[in-house]
Amino acid sequence: MRTPVNTAQNQAWNGDEGRHWSDHHDRWDAVNEGFDPLLLAAAAITPDDRVLDIGCGAGHTTRRAAEAATRGSVLGLDLSAPMLERARALTAGQDTARIAFEQGDAQIHPLPTAAFDVAISRFGIMFFEDPVAAFTNIARALRPGGRLAFVCMADPARTEWVRVFERVRAELPLPPQAAAPLTGPGMFSLADPAEIHRVLDAAALTDIRTEPAEAHGHFGRDAADAAGHLLGSGPARHLAELLDRTHPAPTGPPTGTDRVRAALTTALAPHARPDGVRLRTAAWLVTATRA
Repeated sequence: MRTPVNTAQNQAWNGDEGRHWSDHHDRWDAVNEGFDPLLLAAAAITPDDRVLDIGCGAGHTTRRAAEAATRGSVLGLDLSAPMLERARALTAGQDTARIAFEQGDAQIHPLPTAAFDVAISRFGIMFFEDPVAAFTNIARALRPGGRLAFVCMADPARTEWVRVFERVRAELPLPPQAAAPLTGPGMFSLADPAEIHRVLDAAALTDIRTEPAEAHGHFGRDAADAAGHLLGSGPARHLAELLDRTHPAPTGPPTGTDRVRAALTTALAPHARPDGVRLRTAAWLVTATRA
């Protein structure tokens, strides 16, 4: 693998965040798999297609793409060694001649030129340090007329789990925080459709379309279970660490983690249903074509 230039994301996804997502891949798929039908319909994968899955994680969407490309092939590309190890384990016993995984930074990874008919991504393309470089590299890997389809986060104010974290922040003695950045690598870097068009246009992609999409994800059996799961994610760990630094408990426990867990459980309770905690995520469904 070429040395990644997206160094901060490389450290995160090969560190605690990558290990957490690998260990709990099934739970994160339950959060996001509501977007699978929308993404696969937009990608319009045919039986003979060669598919590139960008930011494939533990390979859920890679395997779904392979179910459509029955005579074709699928390559899953991701920065995270822990998640790719999980992807290979979950794919063991399947047709390895058609499904492969590679570790690499999409900005510079040596993808073969014009080798793919379709490129897809489910929330794996918001973390590029240089998104124009990444999408230019992806576009070069598509054949002329090849298709790109991906899902990315939209305005955070439209997503219920973001509002849960905002309520947690309001209930805890945390220092003021600026609004979530909408530029630079991060979950909401492509939340503005104008930025999506700018980046894809600069990457020489055409027929760019952005459509609003929403899906409810399953976050846990109940509020306490969902809170425990979210505590392993980067945003919740950050809140707990920040709380311990700025307002340590005067006599030991409860720790920042304990206090964030309690606040998350309270904030998640209104979203509990008989079938578990479900929260709506707002996204953009984006399609484009290599000229």
